[in-house]
Amino acid sequence: MLKCIAIDDEDLALELLEDNISKVPYLQLVAKCSDAFEAIKVLQQHPVDLIFLDIQMPGITGLQFIQSLAVKPMIILITAYEKYALQGFNLDVTDYLVKPVSFDRFMKACNKALELYQLKTARLKESSNNNTQGYFFVNVDYKLLKIVTADVIWIEGLKDYIKIHLKSSPRPIVTRMSMKGVEDELPKGEFIRIHKSYIISVAHITAVMKNSVFIGDMELPIGENYRDEMAALTGKAN
Repeated sequence: MLKCIAIDDEDLALELLEDNISKVPYLQLVAKCSDAFEAIKVLQQHPVDLIFLDIQMPGITGLQFIQSLAVKPMIILITAYEKYALQGFNLDVTDYLVKPVSFDRFMKACNKALELYQLKTARLKESSNNNTQGYFFVNVDYKLLKIVTADVIWIEGLKDYIKIHLKSSPRPIVTRMSMKGVEDELPKGEFIRIHKSYIISVAHITAVMKNSVFIGDMELPIGENYRDEMAALTGKAN
């Protein structure tokens, strides 16, 4: 089910939206709101997947409301004005409907939202599947470079960048990526984070001391917050 809210300052428009939503089997209407302020309160209590949104409203317009969202669900704009379409799509709305909206057109927009939701869910599931494909891609010099996970020895975090040290290359791969982002790409159990700035391949660990890990002659520190993970790996208490 896609949880949704409807936002429109016209009572009749809200009633029509509610009726249309009730006919779509995979939609669940969480709330109806007459303005953006009311919608913000609802979103603070009930995270939703989809918002049906009017543009011309008192106080905050629909476009301003979209720009105010820190976490943005899918949004279908429903308005009497065609002139805002470009602005809407520049804000990555899922669809743009011009009133009066036929149910067929409404259903088409809902189906588009469902497909996007299913695609996102599938990607998240694939990402959490331990990266069984054995590789991932990173941006390097305006191209996507394939990194084979078995080739990775250790990874170093440098603010907004990471260095990926490989068996096959004397020089590390430098790319703009967070440590959390690259950690999600690596197979769980094959890599361990030992410090806020270091992730290492378990297979390449040659020795472990109380405060550090060795990969050959390379000594890397174990962060205070990661000692339990290392103890679980070695089976030895610190």
